[in-house]
Amino acid sequence: MTEERDARRRPTISDVAALAGVSKGAVSKTFNGGKGISPDTMARIRAAAAELSWMPSTAARAVSGGPARAVGLVMRRPAELLELDPFFPALLSGIESVLSEANYAAVLRFVNDATTERECYAELIGERRVDGFVLTDLRHRDPRFEWLTQLGAAVVVAGSPGRGCPFPSVRTGAAGEIRALVRHLIDNGHRTIAHVAGPPGLRHARRRQQLWAEAVLDGGLTPGPVVVSDFTADGGGRATRELLDHSPRPTAIFYANDLMAIAGMSVLAERGVRVPEDIAVAGFDDISLANYVTPPLTTVHCDYRRMGKVATQMLLAQLRNEEVVQQFTIGAELRLRRSTGG
Repeated sequence: MTEERDARRRPTISDVAALAGVSKGAVSKTFNGGKGISPDTMARIRAAAAELSWMPSTAARAVSGGPARAVGLVMRRPAELLELDPFFPALLSGIESVLSEANYAAVLRFVNDATTERECYAELIGERRVDGFVLTDLRHRDPRFEWLTQLGAAVVVAGSPGRGCPFPSVRTGAAGEIRALVRHLIDNGHRTIAHVAGPPGLRHARRRQQLWAEAVLDGGLTPGPVVVSDFTADGGGRATRELLDHSPRPTAIFYANDLMAIAGMSVLAERGVRVPEDIAVAGFDDISLANYVTPPLTTVHCDYRRMGKVATQMLLAQLRNEEVVQQFTIGAELRLRRSTGG
C-alpha cells in the first residue's frame, strides 16, 4: 500500500534536488532566472525535472515573492475578431517565440469595457499572475498609461503611442511608405483618392488616415471621400459599396488594412469595375494573401512578428533591470503590385 501511494505521489522540488544532486535552493534559482547557477548545473536540474515530470508552481512563486514568469496581453475587443485581424497572429507568434525560449508563458485576456479592463490589469498584477505587459491597440489619450503607472507594472508598447507615453515602445515607422504610396497614385494620374479608415478610437487608424490626407494635400489635391470601417472584410465590403455610390466616384482607394482592401476588390469585381484600370486599390499590412489575389495587391509591408519579438525582448530586459531603449523602430516597406498599376 505504501509503494502504491509513493507511485501516485506528485514529485516535489526535494525529489528534483535529490535526483540532480543539488540543493532545493539551486532548483528554485534555476526556474527563477538561473542567477548564480552554472549552465551545466541548470541543465542537470532541468533534466531531472523533466524525468520526474515536475514543473514549478506559479502560485508558489507568487506566495514566495518570486516572478510569475508570465507576460500579459489584455485585449478590449471581441475574442472572435482575433482570427479576422492579421496583426494579432503575427504579433503573438513573435511574442511566443521569445517567451518559450525564456521559459515564460503568455496570459491572454479579452475584456468588453473599460471598467473590466482596468480590473483585469489590477487583478493580474495584484495576484502576481504576470510580471509585466505588452500593450497594443493603442487609443487616443490612452487611459492605460496612467493605470499601469499607478500599478507599478513593467510595460512595453507594441505600436506608436505618441507623446506622453511613459513606457518603451516598438513602432513600425511606416509614415514614409504611406506618403510614397500616395505619391505613386498621384504620379499614375489619380486625382480623387479615397480612404477606407479603421476605427477612429485606435491611434494607428487615425494615424494612417492623417498620413493619407497630408500626402494628398502635399500633392496639390483635395483628399477624396473617407468611409470609416472596422478592419474586417465585411466592413471593407460595405465601405467599398458606399464609395462606388459617391459622386464623383474615386479612381483610387487606400484601405487601412489588407483585409478590407481584398474584400473591396471582390465588391469591385461584382460591380464590373476593373482594378486598376477603373479604380486602383492599395492596402496596409502585406498579409500573405496580398500577393495571391488578382491582381496582386499593392500594400505597405510591416513585420509584426518582429515587432512582437522585439517588444518581448525589451520587456524581459526591463524585468531583469537592464537598460532598455525608449523607442525602437522596425521599419516598413512599400510593395508596389498590379492593383495600382505599379
